[in-house]
Amino acid sequence: MDEERRKRVLIVDDEANQRSAVSRMVERWGFAIETAADGQEALDKIPVFQPHTIVTDIMMPGMDGMELLKRLNEAGGAPPVIVLTAFGSMDAAVTTVHELGAFWFVEKPIRPRAFHVLLDRAVSHHRLYEDKERLERQLSNRGVFGKLIGSSAAMQQVFFLLRQAAPSSANILIQGESGTGKELVARLVHDLSPRAGGPFVAMNCAALPETLIESELFGHEKGSFTGALTARQGCFELANHGTLLLDEIGEMPLALQSKLLRVLEDRRIRRVGAEREIQLDVRVLAATNRDLGAMAKEGKFREDLYYRLTVLPVSLPPLRDRLEDIPDISEAMLGDLNPKHGTRITGIQPAAMQALMRYQWPGNVRELRNVIERACVLAAEGDIRLEHLPAQIAGSSGEVVRRALGPIPSVTFQVGATLERAERDIIELTLMHTKNNRTRAAEILGINQKTLYNKLKEYGEEPGE
Repeated sequence: MDEERRKRVLIVDDEANQRSAVSRMVERWGFAIETAADGQEALDKIPVFQPHTIVTDIMMPGMDGMELLKRLNEAGGAPPVIVLTAFGSMDAAVTTVHELGAFWFVEKPIRPRAFHVLLDRAVSHHRLYEDKERLERQLSNRGVFGKLIGSSAAMQQVFFLLRQAAPSSANILIQGESGTGKELVARLVHDLSPRAGGPFVAMNCAALPETLIESELFGHEKGSFTGALTARQGCFELANHGTLLLDEIGEMPLALQSKLLRVLEDRRIRRVGAEREIQLDVRVLAATNRDLGAMAKEGKFREDLYYRLTVLPVSLPPLRDRLEDIPDISEAMLGDLNPKHGTRITGIQPAAMQALMRYQWPGNVRELRNVIERACVLAAEGDIRLEHLPAQIAGSSGEVVRRALGPIPSVTFQVGATLERAERDIIELTLMHTKNNRTRAAEILGINQKTLYNKLKEYGEEPGE
């Protein structure tokens, strides 16, 4: 019974008799009960009672069931809501379940057996959500949050903001340099939101010419412009009941920004060439590597749109500001890259890791992945070593090869020896040390392979590997 009583149900109905009857029935099944006479009273009681599910009437004075659902969706993280009404219809069912996010729709009079099963399912659904959230918190404390990795203070702050923001319906502006993972964050927000079952659509505002971007965003009707041979949905329609990411939002033309602002305010779009508007339910995320606040002050970005988009701003730190995260990020990348390339990389040698952590990473995590992928292919198995890293990261190419091959024997010259003789001796000794590997010898000598080849031809030697 104690286990059953932990299943808490909040019943919301303006009719006292109906509220009392439903409460008695549900309480007999072992649930803990709290009641409210309207939506506002329900909102006041939710933080204290913390229900596992809510049962609400639709038609109520004051705040009705529809408005209650909207408020819960905006707040995010709400328990499942079961809607009761005596005015049931398929249209109402579609509106409450799909558009407003209700768990299910039940017409009065209630059928007790089916209602009991529905309550159990709603409670189980919410407990799964709570378990998932608890696991995500534990993982984030260890430096893992979805596909984001980082135990640094900067990333822990990002994880905290995302945990708070993702379950809501608020617009989010994701800011960060190129390569910091802005689209990865947007996908994580979508996956952690109530819209996770809906589509995720990403549109790069910088990738399209100004003449096509409106059609790509809002769609178009057949014949609306030259080349419009058929009607076509835009990104907003494709993302209906899901999430739309507007990447590189700072590149959007000013004329289109005003139309986007109206869509964010009204939740309606009009295709290019269309007469009627289409009502949509889309959460909009925006990403940029530019300072939109400064652009707004300079008149290069609409200030009202900027404030509309920055309800919840999330700033991603550059990799150079969290170098301590590189070992964990690299380990995770190796786990992905080994199956992709059929390699058997077991780790990264300390000297190579030190080089990775000294580098400033202008390309951020994207550049790090490219470097690790290159090293995987070159090493094939075992540990990634210093010589598998690019010269700008490992240091001088010659120094990398020297460390790999060991110390080069010294050579002495007599006073009066010509420069040509000294040069030839150094080249021949270096080739002996590299076992006639021309590529490595050229790297040690600091010259390109063509120069080495020409020198060997001068000496009358056949340049082999």
